[in-house]
Amino acid sequence: MTTITLSDRDHRFVARAVDLARNGLYTTKPNPRVGCVVVQDGQIVGEGWHERAGEAHAEIRALSVAGTRAKGAEVFVSLEPCAHTGRTDPCVDALVKAGVKRVVAAMVDPNPQVAGKGLELLKSAGIDVQVSQDDCGAGDLNAGFCQRVVGGRPLVRLKLAATLDGRTAANDGTSQWITGEEARADVHQMRARSCAIVTGIGTVREDDPRLNARIDGQVVQPLRVVLDGNGQLDPGARLFSETGDVLIVTSREDDEGFDFDARTEQICLTGEDGRVDIAAVLDLLAERSCNEVLIEAGAGVAGAFVSRGLVDELWVYQSPDMLGSGGRGMFVMRGIRSINDRVAFELKDVCRIGRDVRLIYTPSSDGV
Repeated sequence: MTTITLSDRDHRFVARAVDLARNGLYTTKPNPRVGCVVVQDGQIVGEGWHERAGEAHAEIRALSVAGTRAKGAEVFVSLEPCAHTGRTDPCVDALVKAGVKRVVAAMVDPNPQVAGKGLELLKSAGIDVQVSQDDCGAGDLNAGFCQRVVGGRPLVRLKLAATLDGRTAANDGTSQWITGEEARADVHQMRARSCAIVTGIGTVREDDPRLNARIDGQVVQPLRVVLDGNGQLDPGARLFSETGDVLIVTSREDDEGFDFDARTEQICLTGEDGRVDIAAVLDLLAERSCNEVLIEAGAGVAGAFVSRGLVDELWVYQSPDMLGSGGRGMFVMRGIRSINDRVAFELKDVCRIGRDVRLIYTPSSDGV
């Protein structure tokens, strides 16, 4: 469907819908984050956002608030209304029934089950339909969802905490804490928006992390995924003390010695090199509707994901300290012998957080 440049008035309402969608940042997974505004005579008479999978969509909540004032109203939504029946009824049917006269979407839903069908159904019902040329950030808000439903892979963020001289731990292995409290709080927000957190057995054995999101407010805890090629994970690890599911990925066919509770699953995904096939892990997570995956691991796992070209965003929390040449590096990457073999990234964002700096990189489009 053709997009249009909205008036300043309409742009404000679309931007408001996107802002409302952000309220579901930590809870809607695996569904997209969606917000909706109902406007009558230039005034907002109903607002809503999708809060949790299986519960009412944004349009339904906004229409409920608007009540009879929805008849003849304009509706501004951050994502095309759904036209299929899933765990809830189609939002298109509710909009038609409410008698709205106009629907403006920030973007078309990339989900093949929708992909313009919702807008076409509204149009066929006599409703004026438009799509904004400027999505007001709706696409970025649901980048993981879009990537999964279109490309079949989740959005992968690799997070590292390092010193000014690129060390993730001291020579003796100690690393708590490289960064300050503010930076660590920011990481918990990133965890909270993720569908899964992936780590390696080395990190579990050395740091014994809980791998959960500890933030104020509601959060759907991410799936904890441990890459454990040789089946060394201890059932007494702290990650098992937290609520939520755990997936152990090994490179061994047998499950001899598996001694974990019912919320823990073990699966074998072996690559040609005999190690855990990390690309297959991402495919599996996509099949399980994981939109955003966070990698929090040591230099070996981090280097493997980068070397395979499986990282979409690299988040580096850099402290202003140094640990010297004896400290541990950020990546272990094989096959790089000259400058021509380098893996290139581009700096996309920089932000000071407390005494630390957060740097966000994406793979370089031109390789340099």
